[in-house]
Amino acid sequence: MPELPEVAGLAKFLDEQLRGSVLTKLQLVSFAVLKTADPPFNTLEGRTVVGVRRFGKFISIDMEGVSLVFHLARAGWLRFTDSPADSQLKMGKGLIAVRCAFSGPDGPRGFDLTEAGTKKSLAVYVVRDPHEVPGIATLGPDPFTEAFDVDMLAEILRGSPQQIKGLLRSQSVIAGIGNAYSDEILHAARISPFATAKSLDRATVQVLYDAIHSVLGEALAEAEGKPPKDLKDVKRSHMRVHARTGLPCSVCGDTVREVSFADTSLQYCPTCQTKGKILADRRTSKFLK
Repeated sequence: MPELPEVAGLAKFLDEQLRGSVLTKLQLVSFAVLKTADPPFNTLEGRTVVGVRRFGKFISIDMEGVSLVFHLARAGWLRFTDSPADSQLKMGKGLIAVRCAFSGPDGPRGFDLTEAGTKKSLAVYVVRDPHEVPGIATLGPDPFTEAFDVDMLAEILRGSPQQIKGLLRSQSVIAGIGNAYSDEILHAARISPFATAKSLDRATVQVLYDAIHSVLGEALAEAEGKPPKDLKDVKRSHMRVHARTGLPCSVCGDTVREVSFADTSLQYCPTCQTKGKILADRRTSKFLK
């Protein structure tokens, strides 16, 4: 799933490519992805792009009073082109869910929103204000806003009995962090993914705060300026524990381990994060706290 750094990279790329362009054609290939009815999706055609913004993992393409907002979910992606095809796509066929074509001062531009797999969760909204999207309206603070300081993080953690891995992934608590970067942040902070949030002392909260900014900041810097087709590889190339089960930890050399759940998994280093203990592979087992 694209997370804050990749979504920020996509938003900046789209802003640079599309600002000032006119949306000439919008094809909704899968009606299931459209989550709004008013205003109608075809009201976007003929409008000029005035900017592209990121809200957590959402991207909003703003067009003269109406915005096209999308969330790529687990298996969605954006495929950009300088030569958008003019052909009419067949409904419900293939990976493409939405196709947009633009005309601007630098020539034609376009992109497809695609989604692989059988569990379809790509979401598209046409709204007058991005905050009309429920997922945006309920977002927690963005890690890179001025208000998000170590005191705010300490307050968030202080009253939560939730395990820290799940809390970091909760978009209503902190916006933009998902499964991959929560693994990376906890590894950098040397914290067990199953530590209880409210159990972390002030010194550990500071370490966690610093890890959030260092891990995400490095990933943001790497994503900046990259076209969409390169962002996935950039993300994978900088992971130290996530999706590296069975490989040596780049910090200590121990073997990266995995805990699997029904529809997801996490990775961690026992030496760096759990004092050498191996975490059980079922949520109902006795986890290290």
